Amino acid sequence: MLDDIIGKIEARIQTADAINGERRRELLQLLGTLKSEVAELSKTHGEQAQSIAGFTELSAHEATRTEQNPHLLKLSLEGLGSSVAGFEESHPRLVQIVNAISNTLSNLGI
Repeated sequence: MLDDIIGKIEARIQTADAINGERRRELLQLLGTLKSEVAELSKTHGEQAQSIAGFTELSAHEATRTEQNPHLLKLSLEGLGSSVAGFEESHPRLVQIVNAISNTLSNLGI
């Protein structure tokens, strides 16, 4: 299930006109790291791992829409940030990757 969600995100990023080549490579690299971090988390916190993947998918969708809605993008990124709350000590790399993805997606519209 998590692989399917990450696969959908990767496909969206690959085909999004709003993302230039350098930013696309950066996001795909971050997603690769997220995939392994979420897989590790899912061993002990399956529902939280699903939430993180789901909010990442939603945020990628909002950031790559042809006509962006800044409010919806902000809400989806806030949800993504909230989905990793509490994992700062146990999974610091996961939190770092989610923050990097959030920053990159939020900067797509600039």
